[in-house]
Amino acid sequence: MPFVQIYVDRGLDAGARKAISLSIHESLIASFQVPVDDYFQVIHEIGPSDLLYPSSYLEIPHSGRIVYIHITAKGGRTVEMKQSLYRGIADKIAARTGIPADDVVIVLVENGVEDWSFGRGLAQMVKGPTE
Repeated sequence: MPFVQIYVDRGLDAGARKAISLSIHESLIASFQVPVDDYFQVIHEIGPSDLLYPSSYLEIPHSGRIVYIHITAKGGRTVEMKQSLYRGIADKIAARTGIPADDVVIVLVENGVEDWSFGRGLAQMVKGPTE
């Protein structure tokens, strides 16, 4: 049940945006074992002057092709699963779009099942009298 927000330069073409989206989704399936139809994403196209980043951080250089990925997901994954996810996303994006893996910045935020509603004003994954 991850919810993914992707922030890219407004000039990035539709094919590259779709490749980024699919790279993230496929990596979530492989590393977090999410169902194939658990596909909730928003792509935000940002003007180049509004994508801010240092030229280098933690000895990782960044170019003008930076992509920010914010994933909100239910907690409970191991460090190894998270590392696998990050590597899978960065490698797939680099292979499919030519955007360097160095320019793929990922933030994962975890929460609980009570923090999700998939419609009807219900927390569908919470068991109990509020169903």
